[in-house]
Amino acid sequence: MSVAGLKIKKGDRVEVLSGKSKGKQGRVLKSFPGEGRVVVEGVNLMKRHTKPSQENPQGGIVTKEASIDISNVGLICESCNRTVRVGYRFDAEGHKVRVCRQCGADVG
Repeated sequence: MSVAGLKIKKGDRVEVLSGKSKGKQGRVLKSFPGEGRVVVEGVNLMKRHTKPSQENPQGGIVTKEASIDISNVGLICESCNRTVRVGYRFDAEGHKVRVCRQCGADVG
């Protein structure tokens, strides 16, 4: 599945809207625009059993975040402090800027 353009970028603060982590908030660590998925800090944790290697001589069980679908998260506006929809506008220099649809403030 290809997504035209993700309105959620790396570093944005988001809230999980559905699933087992519903209601949790965190920062976006990584986004996968082609797949329509994001990795959110502290959300959708999974355990990985790793063999001992040169980087990790001990091996063992490592906990890390797995990706979740972009439709399951909502962007949190810093000025509204709630999940919002995102629009776009062009600033004075002609750059495309993300805008909160509720309060009109710039996002990110």
